[in-house]
Amino acid sequence: MHNKANNTSLPFPIGRIELIIMMASLMSLNALAIDIMLPALGLISDDFALAGENDRQWIITSYIYGMAIGSILYGSLADRYGRKPVLLVTTAIYVGFGILCAFSENYDLLLAARFIQGLAASAMGVLANSIIRDRYEGDAMARTMSTIMMVFMAVPVLAPMLGQLVLVFAPWQVIFIVLSGFGLLALIWVFIRLPETLNPDDKTSINISSVASAWAHVILHRNAVGHVLASGLMMAPLFAFIASAQQIFFNTFDAAHIFVFIFAVNAIAMAFCNFINSRIVMRFGARRVSQAALIFFIVIAIIHLGITLAGWLTMWIFVVLLAASMGMVGFTGANFSSVAMQPFGKTAGVASSFQNFTRTLISAAIGGAIGLQFDGTTLPLVIGFFICGSGAFLFVLWAEKGRLFRRVQTAATSGPLSPDQRAV
Repeated sequence: MHNKANNTSLPFPIGRIELIIMMASLMSLNALAIDIMLPALGLISDDFALAGENDRQWIITSYIYGMAIGSILYGSLADRYGRKPVLLVTTAIYVGFGILCAFSENYDLLLAARFIQGLAASAMGVLANSIIRDRYEGDAMARTMSTIMMVFMAVPVLAPMLGQLVLVFAPWQVIFIVLSGFGLLALIWVFIRLPETLNPDDKTSINISSVASAWAHVILHRNAVGHVLASGLMMAPLFAFIASAQQIFFNTFDAAHIFVFIFAVNAIAMAFCNFINSRIVMRFGARRVSQAALIFFIVIAIIHLGITLAGWLTMWIFVVLLAASMGMVGFTGANFSSVAMQPFGKTAGVASSFQNFTRTLISAAIGGAIGLQFDGTTLPLVIGFFICGSGAFLFVLWAEKGRLFRRVQTAATSGPLSPDQRAV
């Protein structure tokens, strides 16, 4: 079997910069498909004459449910059939069902199409990570993934603005056509320029029993499962906010004219904290940084809840506290994932896929449930923030057996510790 060093020495027709932009573009299709829709939710609700005020949120949550379920499929498929074939098929499905969304004549069909679009699009993140892992290792891989994430983080800032721009000139259906257009461009680019990165000798058959055994290993590992559950709870507030953001700023605060800019502020807060995290995590450790951020998140939620119940909440106070909360989410996400992945060596691929599935499913279910409690005020969202933060803290406390702010140097189940593992 060829090792990675041999694989990376094979002729490769595209350079590092093109590969980074291509992978960032593929990963961005997911964020774009969620955030570009936000300005149009009210129009879609009106056109379909939805009975419930909160029914519009399913346009977001149905897609996220698709992402969650799809994330468990593509790792094994890509290891069996190669990265490029799976990527081409899933991108084509993304394009096709985006067009179906645009021409849906009833709301149920729209939601079904959105679910399948999310199911296909979840391959983008899984396969982008696999392709980069095929080409790079160690510090080179970390540097490349960091660059990709920096490019990727621009999408949540710009996507709602793009959606608002489309609505100035066209009906909401055109937003789905725009999504499919971006997907088609990515499909053509991958088809023409991207070679298969998986070495033929490294292809593996899909073995259900070995996959199930690896899942059991993940589920029974106390520290890993505790941090996965905590991570899911910390992502739930983000999904809850995304699902209800249009209603909060259009209806509660009557701020439709500045909604896209306020949304951008929160995306920038998360991006900034992710950037700071990348600079401090090696010094302080993933556990210390994430646990401190989690405690700050709970404190902010308590302050937010108190101000809300006292009747002192204004839009700008809400925006400041929300940005602070989202920043803390930025500190916890990558670090919780790093801690959860530390114990796994040869089963890292299957473990990552299963953890991502569990994390996204939990965050989609709980975040969607919080969003559906919207009653014209921000109170259900703020209560949801407090409950999720407190629950995440209890799971971390359980996972760490009550000992917080440690730096743990525990080897993975196979292979030596990497610098990233020593940093947790």
